[in-house]
Amino acid sequence: MKIFLEDVFKTSGTPTYTFVKPVEYTKLLVSLRTKGRGLIIEGPSGIGKTTSINKAIEEMEINTPITSLSARKKEDVDLIQMLPEISDFGIVIIDDFHVLPNETKKALSDYMKTLADEDSISSKLILIGINKAGDSLVSFSPDLNNRIDTIRFEANPSEKIEEMLSLGEKALNILLNIKSEIVSESKGSFHIAQLLAKETCINCEIIDDQSDKLETNTSIETIKAKVNQELGRLFYTKARIFAIGSKLRKEGRAPYLHLLNWLSNSSDWSIQIDELLNQNPNMKLSINQVVEKGFLKKLIEDNPLLQDVIHFDDQSNVLTIEDPKFLFYIRNILWNKFAEQIGFVGVEFTKPYDFALSFAGENRNLAQIISAKLLEREISVFYDENEQHRILASNIEDYLAPIYNSEANFVIVILSKDYPKKIWTKFESEQFKQRFGENTIIPIWYSDTDINFFDESRKYGGLTFNIDKDIEEETERIVKVISKKLEDKRKETKKD
Repeated sequence: MKIFLEDVFKTSGTPTYTFVKPVEYTKLLVSLRTKGRGLIIEGPSGIGKTTSINKAIEEMEINTPITSLSARKKEDVDLIQMLPEISDFGIVIIDDFHVLPNETKKALSDYMKTLADEDSISSKLILIGINKAGDSLVSFSPDLNNRIDTIRFEANPSEKIEEMLSLGEKALNILLNIKSEIVSESKGSFHIAQLLAKETCINCEIIDDQSDKLETNTSIETIKAKVNQELGRLFYTKARIFAIGSKLRKEGRAPYLHLLNWLSNSSDWSIQIDELLNQNPNMKLSINQVVEKGFLKKLIEDNPLLQDVIHFDDQSNVLTIEDPKFLFYIRNILWNKFAEQIGFVGVEFTKPYDFALSFAGENRNLAQIISAKLLEREISVFYDENEQHRILASNIEDYLAPIYNSEANFVIVILSKDYPKKIWTKFESEQFKQRFGENTIIPIWYSDTDINFFDESRKYGGLTFNIDKDIEEETERIVKVISKKLEDKRKETKKD
């Protein structure tokens, strides 16, 4: 009987010829055998979680009724929400539990504690989710950690991937000439290794088992290019939607683009945003803007195209790739070219702030509106009220001096008749006055201010705020102009 390629290197479903027990398999068997105690299996998609559960249950010949549910099916979610009211339900496996609403996660968390405390012999919950998905459950009930088993499926070691490929070679009676390269490119994912091996065979016109042993003859670069070209049809639009966010801000700091890029470089397919911001302080303001105001969560929730490839847990601030093929795609795109294609003028940023605002307290209303409009454009701006928690207990002069001196690309100086009278504006202007010759100071003059007040600033191009016109319209006009200035600077920097 012929053995077909698609049954050997399978890209969906349980492997027929190439199942390999992951490192965590023995621990999984013991946990399955433990009555009542809940089990969370977490790890990247395509790593073998669901396949291992099915194989382990089959191997143990468990006679208890087993129900498999998916958190992505509405009818299953309705049943999941009823579980705490059902007794003696046997073993229930909930796949993709990380996409459940927070209130349902909390209810499951409480119920798993109850089952463990009662040493239930007739009910057991098994939850399967992406990497770090269990963190959200434990965040609802910190003491749950002592009442459940958590098995983390990490990236499979190279020898496991190689074993899987060898089983496929044996079934098809072939030799993969790029086997070691496939092992390397798979980054521990059985799924990606299967995908690359299948494409290798197709490229060499091997579609079933061979009567005489045959060695493939191709290169890993050829296979990667073919796979990524095919994946591009599926994932370019999804990557573009996420990278742009709610609206393309060409002059902005591209927070979503950076998040996606960080994900592509992640070794475990997920990022803890707070940790990465500590390592990338220049992106802290723009990314905190989209995270803390709920824009990141809303972007994913409002776009069905994103929901099957990327997940954000706002309890733990963990952003995770769900589809291993999507991860392979973004790992192998040319990022500079991708950024250009979707409309960004640059992705390299060296200063924490694009703009810093300097103003008298009497003009805070104007400064606040300008700050808000810049932040809406995903532009990083220093506005003192946004940083009160950071300034607390700090030496204010030490904190502010470097911002106006060098840490902002531009300083926006709001010049009214009150500006020269204030202690802090005098301090701030002392820090940035040497920057006038660097073309990085943008004066905004109040229309009712004596022109002689700011003779030095009048030597440079600036904008006038007309106090007799609508403040919203005036600030919108001002923000458009200074945003264009930033965009032009980015283009010049890129040319250099």
